[in-house]
Amino acid sequence: MIVREAKLKHGTAEQYSAIDQAIRTAQFIRNKALRYWMDNQGTSKADLYSICKDLAKEFDFAKRLNSAARQASAERAWAAISNFYTRCKKGVGKKGFPKFKKHCRSVEYKVSGWKLSDDCKSIAFTDGFEIGTLSIFCNNETQEDLQRLKINRVRIVHRADGYYAQFCFDAERKEQGEYSGNVVGLDLGLKFFTKDQNDNAVIYPQFLRKAQKQLKKAQRRLSKKFVKGAKPQSKNYHSCRKRLGRIHLKVQRQRKDWAIKLARCVVHSNDVVVYEDLKIANMVKNHHLAKSISDAGWYQYTQWLDYYGKIWDKAVVAVSPSYTSQDCSNCGHRVKKSLSTRTHSCPSCKIEICRDTNAALNILYKGLNILGVQWNKNGTSGQEESAEKSGKHGEKTTAAVDQQFDTVSGLR
Repeated sequence: MIVREAKLKHGTAEQYSAIDQAIRTAQFIRNKALRYWMDNQGTSKADLYSICKDLAKEFDFAKRLNSAARQASAERAWAAISNFYTRCKKGVGKKGFPKFKKHCRSVEYKVSGWKLSDDCKSIAFTDGFEIGTLSIFCNNETQEDLQRLKINRVRIVHRADGYYAQFCFDAERKEQGEYSGNVVGLDLGLKFFTKDQNDNAVIYPQFLRKAQKQLKKAQRRLSKKFVKGAKPQSKNYHSCRKRLGRIHLKVQRQRKDWAIKLARCVVHSNDVVVYEDLKIANMVKNHHLAKSISDAGWYQYTQWLDYYGKIWDKAVVAVSPSYTSQDCSNCGHRVKKSLSTRTHSCPSCKIEICRDTNAALNILYKGLNILGVQWNKNGTSGQEESAEKSGKHGEKTTAAVDQQFDTVSGLR
């Protein structure tokens, strides 16, 4: 599935108010479906669908929402329930019991309840809320997809800077990759965002840190406008709240754009990409580093590495980070060191290199061992063993690594 986004413009205040009502109704149906599951043991997905019909009969505002949109809201509740069941079966520590939504920001339509214009420059929503026609502003790539691909679903998303339409297309993105025979192992960190086995480092721009002064100022203004017990709050309060939200949204978009561009460049330049699969949820428990870790956005970056690996059919491998900084990449001797020690000095083979470079080498060796490829600094050569050992120590691959590789340059 391909998801494209376009901004909805040229709407009146009444139209945007109708969108907010539709979003609140979708939230209401989702929470009602979740409550029904809590109160009735053995509830199935079909039961949640039938709840949508009962709610439409009982509440007039629920009937105004398109029937397919009501079903989509019930599907959201069932997705939270099924994920909870899956985590229980796997024995995960935090099961993630489904919770009620307090602030929902989107409503989803299926194949009905909306109509796209012939030139794909406007969209009309035709359910009971009478949202009407809104203009679509998007790039050329999205316009081409709107005209040639089948749309499965349409979402309306409310963000700090306006309303957006997300189009879900029934297609799979696939592109022809360029293969160079290069391999790279990436060590993720804070001093250097990534460092590879060739000592090439990337420094993170720290978008949140740079916007911190502006965020604090906006937060102080918001706090001064808040009146305890007042419902609703004043217009000035909501104006400050939206201003603060736009600053956070800008930081979020900067971080995402930077992660996409860097991941695309790395996967495009290498045939095999190996990175460490960090447990970020455990790492942010260190309150001295939590803000820096969250600002770095390692998880988002690795997700885009996996994404481009699938698009270009390249091997992107996540390996366990255990002892990658302590084991010597030259002789394998384990040298224990604290986080403040930035140089790896091995007493066995007398080698001295950067701690992050040593970790990147170990990460690369682990990943190539999964793929059944032997690597040296001058090139790579294949082995008879394949990727049967993948996943043995928690490693995962995101490309077709079950194929037999003769050489890295001969992946395709």
